[in-house]
This record gives sequence, C-alpha cells and structure tokens, in this order.
Amino acid sequence: MRMAALCLLFLLLYAAGIARAQPAPRPEPPAPRIGVVTMGPGDIFWERFGHDAIVVDDPARPGPVSYNFGFFDLEEDGFAQRFAKGEMRYLLVALPLEEDLAYYREVGRGATLQWLDLDPAQARRLAADLAENARPENARYRYDYYTDNCATRVRDALDRALDGRLRKQLEGRSSGDTYRSESLRLAAPAPWMWLGFDIAIGPFGDRALTRWEQGFLPRRLADDLRKVTRADGRPLVAAEVELLPQRQAAEPVEQAQPLWPWLLAGVTLALAALALGRRYPRTLAGLAGGFWLLCGLLGAVLAMGWAFTEHRALWANRNLLLMDPLCLLLLPGAWALLRGRMPSPRHRALLLAVAVLAALACLPLWLQAVPQRNGHWIALLLPLHLAFARLWSRPVRA
Repeated sequence: MRMAALCLLFLLLYAAGIARAQPAPRPEPPAPRIGVVTMGPGDIFWERFGHDAIVVDDPARPGPVSYNFGFFDLEEDGFAQRFAKGEMRYLLVALPLEEDLAYYREVGRGATLQWLDLDPAQARRLAADLAENARPENARYRYDYYTDNCATRVRDALDRALDGRLRKQLEGRSSGDTYRSESLRLAAPAPWMWLGFDIAIGPFGDRALTRWEQGFLPRRLADDLRKVTRADGRPLVAAEVELLPQRQAAEPVEQAQPLWPWLLAGVTLALAALALGRRYPRTLAGLAGGFWLLCGLLGAVLAMGWAFTEHRALWANRNLLLMDPLCLLLLPGAWALLRGRMPSPRHRALLLAVAVLAALACLPLWLQAVPQRNGHWIALLLPLHLAFARLWSRPVRA
C-alpha cells in the first residue's frame, strides 16, 4: 500500500514537471488597422471621378501600406487596342501610404482616411487577402469603368471581410442617381468630356442605381461607409482623418438639364435651314453636308462600339437613330446640291429614311421601355432632319 502511494506521488510530480516544462503559448500579434483613403478629383479626365485605396497599418511593419487598385501602364503592349475594345487591364499595387500620397499632395488633390472598426479576425483576413492579391501573378484584373474599377474593388474587398454585411446594407437603398447622371455631373467641368459621355452612354446608363452600385464612385462609397454598422450596431467607421486638403476644385453638384433650350435651338435651326434653303440652297447644302458628315461619323463610332467592343455602356444606343451612319451616304447628294444639280432619287429616298428613323427615336422615349435619357438630343436633331427632308426629299431643282 505504501509502495502504491509512493508510485502515485512520483507520477504526479513527474506530470507537474512536464507541465512546467511546456512553453507558454505565445500571445497572438496585434491585428492590423484597416482604413480606406479617398482622394478628391483631379484635372486629367481619368482623375475626374476621384480615387480610393485600402490602407493596412500592421504593427509588424514600419508604416501603413496602401493597396491601390488604380494603376495602369500606358506603355504596355496593346494598351490602346484593349482600351478601344473595352478590355483594359488595371493592377493592384501595394506601396507605402506616404509614397502613394506624394502625387496627390503635389497636384493638390485632397485625401481623407477612414479607420474601420473591424474584428481582429476580419482585419487579419483582409490584410492577408490583399497581400495575396498584390502578388505579381494575381495583381491584374479586367477593368470596367462602372462595374469593376478601383472603387468597386475596394468595396468588394471590404464586403468579403464583413461577410457580405456591406452589400446587405447598401443594396436595397437608392438615391435615384444613374451611371449617366453621375458621369455627367463629374465630367461637367470639361465640356468635351460631358458631351462624349452623354452621346455615348446608352440605356445601360439610365437605370436607377442602388447605393451598392453607386459605390463605383470613391466619394459615394466613403459617404456610405459612414452609415454602415457592424453586427453589434456600432458604426463601421471608427475615426476619420484629413490627410491632405483639396486644393483643386471640389466635385461639382448635379444640375438639372431643362429640355426647352435644346428644343428651342433645334426648332430655330430647322426654321433657319428652311429659310436659307429657299434663298441660298448651295450655302445650305454645304452646311447640311457638314451636319451629315458629323452625324455619320458619330453614328459609325456608336455602331462599332456596340458591335465590336465590350463597352456595355455603349450598347443599344438610341442616339444611333439620330446620329445615323446612313448620313454618310447623303454626302454625294450634298456635293450635287453644292454644284447646283438635283440630287438622285436614291438620295431623296435615303434622306426621307434618315428623317423617319430619327422620328422613331421618340417611340421608346414615349413608351419608357428600357428608357434612355436622350430627349434633349431628339429635341435638337430631329427638327433638322425633318427640315432637310422637307427641302430635298422631293424632286425639285436646287
């Protein structure tokens, strides 16, 4: 009995010694802080929409790292061809935050940093995912101006870290804005850019966006992050810091676009064309030739954008009925009129067909079937097409 007790005591002491010899578990390193830095708009056309990036401040690193999805290489082989076809490739680059901010500081674009209140596990997972994504073999992605850009990549990465909570809170809300209205608002300081967007965007751009979809704009995403809450009800944004002041012009606000100035201009031009055609037909023929050339070239670009590119925003554009590629076939008739000759019957039939097609642009606008907000272009261009058809679609001598 005594021997058994001694054996038991020995085993207990041995077990205690092993337990003391085991190294204590190492404490888990502190989780990185995660933030979103939002940059203001710039002067260059691709800077008009602003920019953003995800910031990872890891205590194990010497300073915060910016994960920036907005890099592209103009010298890359085939860049121009891919740009034209809608197959642009951007890439994610990880660089020190101060280095990333140097350009924005130099050109006067502001930057605001929103620190996010993520759980340690969420922060570690997001930091690991970004580091993996930034590896050279993973960094490139197929860029789309509206559905897959530098801001949507930031949005999607945050949503994955939050297990879909960001999308759930934003998808059911809408401000009524569209891809067109947002694009025109931001392009307004550059009239040529505003004009290009308004002519080129088809019905794709006129559907009311959810706040989730509106996150294609960095500032809209930053605004919404302020309203997002965690599962426990706490705000997602824990703190906000201005890193750089905005010295360039701030984002413009949206301005209503009344229809009546366009209609007044269209009717005035049409009446002037009718009057000029009766007194100075050759002069009007020259002006009409320029008009048909411009409409035809723009229409050809729109048609090729629909048929041969991946630019979905250009597809099924009803401005093709107003800026008709068939107008290019009217140029020989304009030349005949300039020389004082009567245009061919083919020219007269084609002129009438162009006017009828332009009038058909009103039908989907009236029916509101997959609406496209091009009423102002109809108001401007349809009266001119009708005036030219009225003057020259009948067999009269110039």
